[in-house]
Amino acid sequence: MFPVLFRIGGFTVTSYGVMLVLAFIGAGIVVAREFKRRGWDPGTGQDVVLAALLGGLVGSKLYWALSEWRLLLADPTGILFSRGGFTYYGGLVGGIVCVILLLRWRKLPLGEAVNAVTPAVPVGYMLGRVGCFLVGDDYGRPTDLPWGVAFPAGSPPTTVPVHPTQIYEILLTLPIFLLLMWQLRKSPPPWFVFWEFLVLAGIERFVVEFWRLNPQIALGLTAAQWISIGLALVGIAGMAIAARESAATPALRRSAG
Repeated sequence: MFPVLFRIGGFTVTSYGVMLVLAFIGAGIVVAREFKRRGWDPGTGQDVVLAALLGGLVGSKLYWALSEWRLLLADPTGILFSRGGFTYYGGLVGGIVCVILLLRWRKLPLGEAVNAVTPAVPVGYMLGRVGCFLVGDDYGRPTDLPWGVAFPAGSPPTTVPVHPTQIYEILLTLPIFLLLMWQLRKSPPPWFVFWEFLVLAGIERFVVEFWRLNPQIALGLTAAQWISIGLALVGIAGMAIAARESAATPALRRSAG
């Protein structure tokens, strides 16, 4: 574990903070390169990442605050402006909303632009999970497997070896990124890559949750697993609609000709 990289006077540089910065830099590179390949302004790709950062931070905090509504009612200012309490799904939704608004404002073809942006999400997620591993956050259940890891200075600390679910998520997310990048080269229908990501990300998180410590809320599943199921179902429906509309478009053009 390397929660703190170094200190300069009273200023502390944490490994999580550094990895978070690298996550957005990496995502920005992916978006800028894809925009350039399509003949769009690569600078807009950097703006997309900034929108995702701002929307992600706000969405993540709001999701956590609403899930802890009793604490929110007791101390709204303290909860909303605390340093902790960020969640993946809240950040994902907030980031998506802000990015779509920016793309519409820049008058790019929305479905194609969303496809181009989507592979940046798993890149940022993988780098962010490296930060979680370095600070000992979001780990899993105790295990006696040889790759179990103890986080004595984690959040919370544990001296018992646990599943390094941060690593599990990195390993499961890498093929998602590679598949999405390959899919972009095949000229998929508008929105198709985004819907595909929802399906794959939902499956990934659903599986990893079996090794996580999150409490079950219904039918033996955690809140994250139920959200994952919802995302996957929405993604499947979206993929079907995008494929159907793409197949119908040439027919409409032929009939109009």
